[in-house]
Amino acid sequence: MSLALPAPDIARALMRISHEILERNNGSGNITLLGIPTRGAHLATRIAALIESIEKAPVQVGMLDITLHRDDLRTIAPRALMPTLIPALGVEGRDVILIDDVLFSGRTIRAALDALGEVGRPRTVQLATLIDRGHRQLPIRADYVGKNLPTALDQSVVVHLIELDGTDEVLISGAEK
Repeated sequence: MSLALPAPDIARALMRISHEILERNNGSGNITLLGIPTRGAHLATRIAALIESIEKAPVQVGMLDITLHRDDLRTIAPRALMPTLIPALGVEGRDVILIDDVLFSGRTIRAALDALGEVGRPRTVQLATLIDRGHRQLPIRADYVGKNLPTALDQSVVVHLIELDGTDEVLISGAEK
């Protein structure tokens, strides 16, 4: 495995994404951040903390489980459902930012859009991702990207976060390009 993004670069990318979210949405007053488990939920919490430190105001942050909306549900091993945690103000009429660690085919985000539709109707839906690998199978584009990391199809991008793995880093594994 090779190191693609060390901890300081992750921190810088999340700070930049936080500022971009504030700029595009004219502050934090109408935004709701929803992380996609597992690592997207931790990234959403971090981005919320960064935005709160900039704006000096609380940010609505939650988690959106997409398990039952995946199109590969029959082909993956069974797993426990994660709770969908929607903040107190909900999503109706709000600017929702979906947050995930890696954007690859676009299928996870399609599932997230389906799951979000069951929760309510946001004013807008935006997407933030730490890593954009390319290789889209669906017409999905991130609004906020920490780093574009072109990879070969036979490579994997592995995101480690301190909350889960004890370290912050992004690694590339698999065949060389």
